[in-house]
Amino acid sequence: MSKRILVYFLLMLPFISMAQKKDKHAKNIAATITVDDMKKHLYIIAGPEMEGRNTPSEGLNKAADYIESQFKAMGLAPGNNGSYRQYYNLYKDSMIGSTMNINGVTMELNKDFQPQASNYAAEMRFSEAVFAGYGISEPGNRDDYKDLDVAGKLVIIADGSPSDFKSELRGFASPTSSFGKINAAMNKGAAGLLIIYNNFPRSEMRVNNNWGLNSFRPTQMPLTFNISENVIAKIMGEDGKNIFSKLKEGTLASKTYSVEIEIGFAKQTQTTTASNVIGIVEGTDLKDEYVFITSHYDHLGKRGDVIYYGADDDGSGTTGVLEMAEAFAKAKEMGKGPRRTMVFMTVSGEEKGLWGSAYYANHPIYPLDKTTVDLNIDMIGRTDSSRHYGDTLNYIYVVGDDKISSDLKVISEQANKLYAKLELDYKFNDPNDRNRIYFRSDHYNFAAKGVPIIFYYDGMLKADYHKPTDTPDKINYPLMVKRTQLVFYTAWEMANRNEMLKRDMKLEIPKR
Repeated sequence: MSKRILVYFLLMLPFISMAQKKDKHAKNIAATITVDDMKKHLYIIAGPEMEGRNTPSEGLNKAADYIESQFKAMGLAPGNNGSYRQYYNLYKDSMIGSTMNINGVTMELNKDFQPQASNYAAEMRFSEAVFAGYGISEPGNRDDYKDLDVAGKLVIIADGSPSDFKSELRGFASPTSSFGKINAAMNKGAAGLLIIYNNFPRSEMRVNNNWGLNSFRPTQMPLTFNISENVIAKIMGEDGKNIFSKLKEGTLASKTYSVEIEIGFAKQTQTTTASNVIGIVEGTDLKDEYVFITSHYDHLGKRGDVIYYGADDDGSGTTGVLEMAEAFAKAKEMGKGPRRTMVFMTVSGEEKGLWGSAYYANHPIYPLDKTTVDLNIDMIGRTDSSRHYGDTLNYIYVVGDDKISSDLKVISEQANKLYAKLELDYKFNDPNDRNRIYFRSDHYNFAAKGVPIIFYYDGMLKADYHKPTDTPDKINYPLMVKRTQLVFYTAWEMANRNEMLKRDMKLEIPKR
């Protein structure tokens, strides 16, 4: 045997050992994950009493109470210093007034101007305003702020972009989006921003903002107002008339205008809380290292009297977390508990922007550098109607196992080969996939902090995804059991192996 082959053989010994025989204790414990238990939990979590589990809502609180009660009944210890909850604040702003005055003339709200609902409360007076074209700024491509000093000043820009401008960035990241333009103005130091819109107003502004996680920010966006072409003519005179035609023709240059402008925005803020629910099964000799199993227990709530039940999304994953929590707790009772501490966390606010997992990642209870993996489950109870290959009733999409740690895929595939025998589908594993699944569930907030992750997913429900028809009666419970057992076996290996997972691969985040 050559030296090179010998080294490879020694490195693969742990995986070869795993592949040679089944762990009878793991197999017996996995058998406690049953169809009957799955149904019992899911018909409650995705039942009418939970009212769709919107974040925040009373239905969400009821779901959290149920999950906590199950953790207690199963014998899990509270995961947050004696509590099963990790609470975080949510904020909701409501506008109570806004003003704009140009050279002593009062402008009319919704006719002449509209403030951005995300503005902070402030009153500002400016003696001049700087016109910066479309306000586009993308390094190496285009900068409408070139040679302009706008620090601490009021800036005027136009909606849209020139016909010859192209960018690889899309969505919010695009330099031509309103967010991209506001962000550019902020980076240039602007104190206030007026955005000119054609056919203004396109709709009446909302007085109430949505609930949000980030009320405290390291930096503030400029105080921003959308304005009509009529208003810009009062500021820029003849230059402001037919401004979009002039921009299209390229006949309008950047310029500073003398004008007395007052802008003001007043709001009031409501505060409430939501929570992540966390239970643990303490490990033995490696108890200061952690294996996380996560899901989100929130969904979309109600629209009028119509309930969005969220059985698959993500009542299924939450049910899987409960069943695995019970399985590991039973293993510990039998004296076969995990070496590492198992952390079972169901998070809220995923549907609003991964709020709960973002809060945890920024306020971790357990050291992230001692968190060996996060196994995240979001939708495991249905089948993908667009999947026309392989065994459509015996598969799971696996995402993220080829990133951050080279250990992940080996362990995942060996656990599946030895026990579950599902088809592991890597369709969504490419970060450049247009669905961007890797970035759309709670595992991403762990991955962004360097924690290895695997995400388990059944595919888009074309008929029922984010609709009131996502109900518990449509779940394939035997398949859901098999998928949950795969996660269990994978977690079992990661909880009991000698070493934490390597972190030997850089996470590449593609441009949007």
